[in-house]
Amino acid sequence: MNTLTTRDLVNLVRSAFPRFETDKRLAVFVDIPRDPAKDNDPWKVRREMAVAWGAALKEGKSDIPLDEISLIAYPDTGSNNADLPALGYIIEGALPAKAEDLPSSGRPIAFADVFGSFQIILAPTEFSTTAPLKNAGRAFGFRAATMPGFAASMIPALRVDYAEVGRRCRLLKGLLDESEEARIEFRIDGRETRSMVFDLRFRAAHESGGRFPDKGMAGNLPSGETYIVPYEGEKGEPSRTRGILPVEIEGVIVSFTVEANKVAAVQGIGPAAEAERAHLLAEPAYGNMAELGFGVLGDFGLDPVGEILLDEKLGLHVAFGRSDHFGGAVGPAAFSSPAAVIHLDRIYIPAVQPRIGITSVDLRFPGGRAERIMTAGRYSIF
Repeated sequence: MNTLTTRDLVNLVRSAFPRFETDKRLAVFVDIPRDPAKDNDPWKVRREMAVAWGAALKEGKSDIPLDEISLIAYPDTGSNNADLPALGYIIEGALPAKAEDLPSSGRPIAFADVFGSFQIILAPTEFSTTAPLKNAGRAFGFRAATMPGFAASMIPALRVDYAEVGRRCRLLKGLLDESEEARIEFRIDGRETRSMVFDLRFRAAHESGGRFPDKGMAGNLPSGETYIVPYEGEKGEPSRTRGILPVEIEGVIVSFTVEANKVAAVQGIGPAAEAERAHLLAEPAYGNMAELGFGVLGDFGLDPVGEILLDEKLGLHVAFGRSDHFGGAVGPAAFSSPAAVIHLDRIYIPAVQPRIGITSVDLRFPGGRAERIMTAGRYSIF
């Protein structure tokens, strides 16, 4: 049954956030459309879900235990991983349908005050809050589970064996931390080959196994991935990330030529390729190789649901754009406006990009040692 009861939510919070004595307050975030014309049915359902979660957690707060649960709404940011606005609104009654009605629907609160007074945050939002909450979590010490695009279809992913998920994520982290580069070979339509080298020097990988045991931690839920930011060249030595990265967009193959960790050219014919060229011309920071991620949930019988939050956890993915929230060098200042800030994952599993297969992923280590961790799209190390 794809619903979360009060008991499910209590158990989820207790499992994801091992309790500190200082844990007193939990906030549920919800973003409200600035432009009603951009609203959609899944977003509406998610807002209703956020309200229901807030009410259920209030009912079960003594079992967590916590003193206070608040629903905090704010105008949507317009893009994934853009910074949050200055103000949110604590909602006691009904949510407004559009952001302009927030001042009359709730009590204003500065996000700086939210971060300083709430110890746990759940964010089932339309646009991802992972970047701003990771950065703020490190500064303020709260813990946060970011859940952009969360839908009822993802609930089974909250019930997998997270002890085994964690083991696999830790194993991947150890390998990525030791390695200097990752070499990936792609095959298009079973015939053409493309390859990429990702420079992993000077970087530590991040393990995201579904639990947030330490203060200051923030990340996705459902979870199940290990990811790393390729070296971006900020230390004065050029990045060695290079190659041709193929992406299937609307059934068409668009190829990105990457040099020194940045997209240098886009090959492809049709509207998808033209849109990518225009995006890169307007926002060069979008062409930054921001993440190399290895999701592990695909081995647990889960299927993609059409939302990046879950789908990226099913296999290999590469992200474009913002990286500072993962320890990289590219942040909001590299984009033309807050609304233009983006961190966009491209997911390499058959259900998402059926024309592109992963032939192999090899890690190379200091001294020349190499280890193959994926063959024909499946992990060979578990």
